[in-house]
Amino acid sequence: MLQAQIQDSLSSTQLREVVVSDTKFALNKQKSGKIIEVITAQDLAKKQGQSLANVLSQLAGVEINGNQSFAGKNLGYYIRGGRNRQTAIYIDGIPVTDASGINLEYDLRLISVDQVEKIEVMKGASSTLYGTGAATGVINITLKKSSQKKISGRVFSHIGTQNTTETTKYYPEDLNQGFSIDGTILPEFSYMTAVNHSKTMGMSEASGDQFEPDVFSRWNVMQKIGYKLRPDVRLDVFGNYDRIQNTFDNSFDGVSVNADDSNNTSLSEQYRVGMLSKYTFTQGEFALNAGASSIERVINQTNTWTGSIDKFSYYGRNVSVDGFAKYKFTPALFLVSGIQYQFLDMAQLDQYTDLRRTASKFNLLDPYFTLVYNSVKGLNINLGSRLNIHSEYGNQFLYTLNPSFAFSKLPLKLIGSYSTAYITPSLYQLYGPYGNRLLTPEKNATAELGMETRFFSNACTLNAVGFYRAESNTIGFYYNPDDSFYINTNQRFNARGVETSLRYQLTKAVQVNGNYSYTQVEQAVNRLIPKHKVNLDCTYQLNRLTLNGSYQYVDQRADAYYDSNSFATTTVELPAYQLFNANVSYFILPKQLQFFASISNIFDEQFQEVIGYSARGRNTKLGLTFLF
Repeated sequence: MLQAQIQDSLSSTQLREVVVSDTKFALNKQKSGKIIEVITAQDLAKKQGQSLANVLSQLAGVEINGNQSFAGKNLGYYIRGGRNRQTAIYIDGIPVTDASGINLEYDLRLISVDQVEKIEVMKGASSTLYGTGAATGVINITLKKSSQKKISGRVFSHIGTQNTTETTKYYPEDLNQGFSIDGTILPEFSYMTAVNHSKTMGMSEASGDQFEPDVFSRWNVMQKIGYKLRPDVRLDVFGNYDRIQNTFDNSFDGVSVNADDSNNTSLSEQYRVGMLSKYTFTQGEFALNAGASSIERVINQTNTWTGSIDKFSYYGRNVSVDGFAKYKFTPALFLVSGIQYQFLDMAQLDQYTDLRRTASKFNLLDPYFTLVYNSVKGLNINLGSRLNIHSEYGNQFLYTLNPSFAFSKLPLKLIGSYSTAYITPSLYQLYGPYGNRLLTPEKNATAELGMETRFFSNACTLNAVGFYRAESNTIGFYYNPDDSFYINTNQRFNARGVETSLRYQLTKAVQVNGNYSYTQVEQAVNRLIPKHKVNLDCTYQLNRLTLNGSYQYVDQRADAYYDSNSFATTTVELPAYQLFNANVSYFILPKQLQFFASISNIFDEQFQEVIGYSARGRNTKLGLTFLF
């Protein structure tokens, strides 16, 4: 009887489970031709106390370097052996990026995981739907939505320790608190207000004896308002303010004492506003997502040559308007077509550079379409293309072909795909002090073959994907004492690998998840990428109590640093490491007051994510959440 109940529950859940990443509209996951990693609100609740980077780094094929270091440490996104610039990040359907950066990338430290509702990660070249940067993957983040009650709220406070393996402190140095109020007034109007603040201290970013502790602080403010104009028309508007401020240390140069620096500070402020609208008609849907953001960064850093403090100011703006529609020709065939406009500009001011917005801007206008066929006999085909029209370098054509087949008499789905992607040169690379206006986009292409199967009466889901990625026309840096600038290199880099994931509902109360990733990239671009990576996760949930334990193995990685003694780049190999973590939560008052406690790196494993930088040792965290 119990097994039958589990099977019925699982079947119902699988029928309801939808993804949006591979068509931009809700699609039953069983009809998708991609293996899309989904982190739900329930998954996030089991991992209270972890950061967004921690959670993402537990997915197959995803390595977020810096997630185990000091909170202010910059993050590296290595999806399938790629780098930050090869990952597109969307928040509530709108692309986010820092237009003033050397590469067009987004700083995930700006986002509080406490404001996140759901995350989808789609790996592989995805520029057909998502444009520039979607070369190795797309991270689709959905922020929390209003409840259906007239008024509901959440107030929480977390405190934790901040230790390396060399320290054992029991007082709180990791503080996180916040509140939200939301609801639906009448069927037409919804609202949400959320404020979060976190502060971390007591740990030096650089690794060394008696180094001064660094400080990281973040504020997140979110406001959402939704209005249903008619039964078939919905409009949502939002505004976000995100601010991080931290001290940081110098890069390791072979002499650890040179790294510690109490004068280095960084401040980043982001404003985001936008509108999400949707119109539903008999044959489909039309959506218009529009957003604008601005980021200002101010960095004060010690000049090691003069001993003075240099100030660097960066300003970036990004506007995106994406209109797209889904039209159903038949129950099995529909078309997604749209056009996306993006405008970016930047400014940089320091004692060496005076770059104004009027001289550093570009726009993109990209029409695209995706044709989707879902046969009742199990054949699914996703065929799409995109025309990238850039104000600086001209036009280029992207495409994707993604067939899959689900057997009717076997719990087996086979998938395959071939897709292309592009990464536009950044404003800094085109117009900055080392800019080159002749740059053209980096090109990527990915081929995939995989399968997904279910067994034990649908209680267990197993998938595996093999991929091969080719990268060409990469943007590099040409150095010459008289004239240095960015160039398109004629090198070609390849990456290949295998990813497999298992999700097993062992009993109604016990769920086991696991994944393994094998990633092989060429030596020239192999920095900080583990060849082997394993994640295991077990959750026991019964009534008010939830217990979660996790294990992670990260293989050895190559790293490099500039040695100030030899005036040459030195390569090193960082040893493999493994982490054990545990989390317990309990509703003291049912659905009202919840307590949680967690312990990370239980066995106090000593390791480094990056040469010369500290990593967290054994730490504990406690928290209370009040719901109303």
